[in-house]
Amino acid sequence: MTKPERLLSLDVFRGITVAAMILVNNPGSWDSIYSPLEHAHWNGCTPTDLIFPFFLFIVGMSIHFAYQNKLHEGLTKRTFAKIIRRTASIFLLGILIAWFPIFSLNRLSHLRIPGVLQRISIVFFFCSIFYFKTSWLTQIRLAIIFLLGYFLLMTLVPVPEVGAANLEPETNLGAWLDRLLLNGHLWSQSKTWDPEGILSTIPAIATGLLGLLTGQLFSKLEKPELRTVWIFFTGAMLIFAGLFWSLAFPLNKSLWTSSFVLYTAGIAMQFFACCYWLIDVQGWKKWATPFVYYGTNAIFVFVASGLLAKTLIRIKITEGTEEVSVWGFLYEHLYASWLPPKDASLAFALSLILFFLVILWQMYKRKIFIKV
Repeated sequence: MTKPERLLSLDVFRGITVAAMILVNNPGSWDSIYSPLEHAHWNGCTPTDLIFPFFLFIVGMSIHFAYQNKLHEGLTKRTFAKIIRRTASIFLLGILIAWFPIFSLNRLSHLRIPGVLQRISIVFFFCSIFYFKTSWLTQIRLAIIFLLGYFLLMTLVPVPEVGAANLEPETNLGAWLDRLLLNGHLWSQSKTWDPEGILSTIPAIATGLLGLLTGQLFSKLEKPELRTVWIFFTGAMLIFAGLFWSLAFPLNKSLWTSSFVLYTAGIAMQFFACCYWLIDVQGWKKWATPFVYYGTNAIFVFVASGLLAKTLIRIKITEGTEEVSVWGFLYEHLYASWLPPKDASLAFALSLILFFLVILWQMYKRKIFIKV
């Protein structure tokens, strides 16, 4: 069976998503951020809250396009071993970022275990297995079971040592489970719960499944017009369903609520449909070239940007009578000295994106694609 042509719009979608992830993760100052570049305080959904579910949705789509030619073989030992290796590699990269730059054994006793890459690895593993071992109809049923089951758990099951079910940050069932199983290894800013916690990973897998199903729908439809219309229309239905469900189960990224899954997956479908129509159908590709560079080395640039940020914050230099980080020094002298605070903070983040764009452009020219 011939290998299908690479879908440029999916690379662009991935590239836009990871570039946006770097943008919102690396402001010059966390005290000066435009509101669309901040996460919702708790309930709600800002543009920034779309980035991570977009990435998980893309993980699901990518599984279909990567493995569709092997589907007839079933889940062979070789394919399963490859899935395990990729899962472990992504998970360990997440641990590496959390551990960096001081690799001491003492830090392991309180090192954060959940994280963005860790969740991506888990979603990748389960969606890959489901892709090989179940039909598309079963995958729909699994997504429904995960979303409905999570809703019932979070809204009906009493929380031990707390009382009635609730959706507050520290007293919901997911937070209790995180403390029970990962006490001392949770998000440093909360210490009592984690936005990438154990229980909320269940609906996150459903996000990946919706991406997986979108990839299969794309391949079943041959005409570009039908692909675009069906994916866009299905996305609209998911958005409506998510908003309707949010009346009982609010949109919430930290809890990864079922309504949040439907709402963000619907927007992801529509965003992809637009990219596909503009790039692969209409041929408007030049504007998207920088995002192709980002999309073809997405994991590499995400990890590299995280390590660079930690390094620049860790290294101190003397300025007058005080010690400041290299990060703070660059921000203050190159941006904050002449720009308004929010503009300076945004310009710093954009500069980081352009810095990595040059590196990714050279890697793309030399056909260097780092896979994990």
